[in-house]
Amino acid sequence: MLVAVMFQCGRQTGGDTDAEQTYVNLSDTVKYVGIETCRKCHYQKHQTFVHTGMGSSFGVADTAKSVARISDTTIIYDPHSNFYYQPYWKGDSLFLKEFRLGANGDTTYRQNRKIDYVVGSGQHTNSHLFVHASMLYQAPFTWYAQKSKADLPPGYEGGYNSRFTRQIGLECTSCHNAMPTGFVPGSINKYTEVPGAIDCERCHGPGEIHVQRMMKGQYVDTATAIDYSIVNPKKLPVSLQFEICQRCHLQGNAVLVEDRSFMDFKPGMRLSEVMDIYLPRYSNADNRFIMASHVDRFKLSECFKNSEGYNCASCHNPHISVRETNVQKFNQQCRSCHQEKDSDFCTAKKELLQSKNFNCVECHMPSSGAVDIPHVTVHDHYVRKPDGSRDDTTGISRFLGLVAVNNAKPDLRSRAMAYMQQYERFNSYPYYLDSALVFLNKLDPQKNNTGLWTYYFFLKQDFGALTKLVNSQGTQRILGELKTPSLSNEQAWTAYRIGESFYKLGNINEAWPFYKRAVDLAPYVPDFQNKAGVTLLVLQKPKEALRYFDRTLELKADHQEALNNKGYVRLLQGEFQTAKKLFQKALTYDPDYELAWLNLANAHLQLNENTELRHCLKEVLRINPVNKRAQQLLNTIGGA
Repeated sequence: MLVAVMFQCGRQTGGDTDAEQTYVNLSDTVKYVGIETCRKCHYQKHQTFVHTGMGSSFGVADTAKSVARISDTTIIYDPHSNFYYQPYWKGDSLFLKEFRLGANGDTTYRQNRKIDYVVGSGQHTNSHLFVHASMLYQAPFTWYAQKSKADLPPGYEGGYNSRFTRQIGLECTSCHNAMPTGFVPGSINKYTEVPGAIDCERCHGPGEIHVQRMMKGQYVDTATAIDYSIVNPKKLPVSLQFEICQRCHLQGNAVLVEDRSFMDFKPGMRLSEVMDIYLPRYSNADNRFIMASHVDRFKLSECFKNSEGYNCASCHNPHISVRETNVQKFNQQCRSCHQEKDSDFCTAKKELLQSKNFNCVECHMPSSGAVDIPHVTVHDHYVRKPDGSRDDTTGISRFLGLVAVNNAKPDLRSRAMAYMQQYERFNSYPYYLDSALVFLNKLDPQKNNTGLWTYYFFLKQDFGALTKLVNSQGTQRILGELKTPSLSNEQAWTAYRIGESFYKLGNINEAWPFYKRAVDLAPYVPDFQNKAGVTLLVLQKPKEALRYFDRTLELKADHQEALNNKGYVRLLQGEFQTAKKLFQKALTYDPDYELAWLNLANAHLQLNENTELRHCLKEVLRINPVNKRAQQLLNTIGGA
């Protein structure tokens, strides 16, 4: 017998009538079946959908998926890190070489990474991911299709090149992919399987019950009734149709509702049940927008404000590629409100209309560069009359605040988190934390807000205030509260931040139980494992520390800090050759790792290898010319 948990979406207004819909596939117990299962009955829809931007949003990195025009001269250079990147094909497999050149043009360093996946349909970009020990990372290479150009990915420019360490977690894969059901709890970016491109169930919800009913012959005549075994977006109230689109086309600062995760939203829900999306507002910045801000920009339009029932699907058929949609289809949508007999119909001169091929979009939704992605132009979905004065961003633009675009009344916790996340993830402006404090001080003191205050004090680097808070409540009480694993690892991060605060103040014994709790709650986070090992090493427990360093390296074999730390333990134990190999391995991943060069120098010193010692000290001084210890030792052995 099939037991289905019934979820009610609630009464919504926005279509022709009020609607109260009840769907049985919104329960967390209903499983996703995958696009191939849907294809068996919906073949024609599948055939067109896979060519849309959504249907081709992700794929295996091969010559069929990639749009990159790679040649021997395709090289990216990052002047801030002095690294070069060269993508290349080896058969049907894509690789990325990172290297550095010396003064004479010789290669002084290199490493190669196999690329496993391509993100993006190729209309604007292809970005590249790789898997390491079942963990998903982004590589420092993006192909910008509109300019046919290889460059660093968004966020890697200007001295922020994270190289091969950017973790691809649920916030990314829950929009760029099919539902990431293979995500491993207790991790940031570990997957038992990486899902393919966005599929049917992202807009229709999990299909298990629907398939079971169809297999049993329990059909519904959808011409006269609604099939409540699966969501059909066009049968939802208009306001809920909009929620489906803005789940991924409303990019910004996403603040999860407490105890929710990025996997929890399903079609038929309101996005604010799962998260609030915040964007900064400025006094004169109408033309500033980020790549996936279509919904935010569209909501600013008079077309949206004054037209009942107007939403994304009014112009976009989600099953048909935009590239295959005739311009007249979009024009006709405009004409449905702006009839030629009306005074507000287009008054542009005929010559201009001809130059724009009578395409309404070209003037009223002009292409422009997104502020968060270089080398890309996209149609601004703020539909309006061309008016240069409205696009003026000259002069001083005053920050007005963060606005929850999808929720008119976010709670105090959400607003405080928004400002703290904005500070941590986007711009470290002090006034963000000042704003966060305003909302934190308004919270009910009777409720447990330890996690929020921990986050705030940690960002402020006020470790004294944070440890005082912990001591006032009692270590055991707080540890007793930090016992619930979650997909967001919220309590694990609270434990880690408390541990870091005690550690920074030199209270290592007090730090240890919190680091241990972070590891217990999130065992697949390499940095948690490594820091636990460091703490035990400081507590003079090298054998126990080694177990944590080994665990770190099981999760991430190229974890430079863990390699260096393990080498340091071997150095203390007198195993100089073993230590040397570990330091050298760390440096194969990061040739600018100053501490590894120092430790390697120490190993050479113990082995009386002066030539190698001299080289290591010179590398230290290349990285840090004011390192007095290295300079003194180099002078002592006569290598200056």
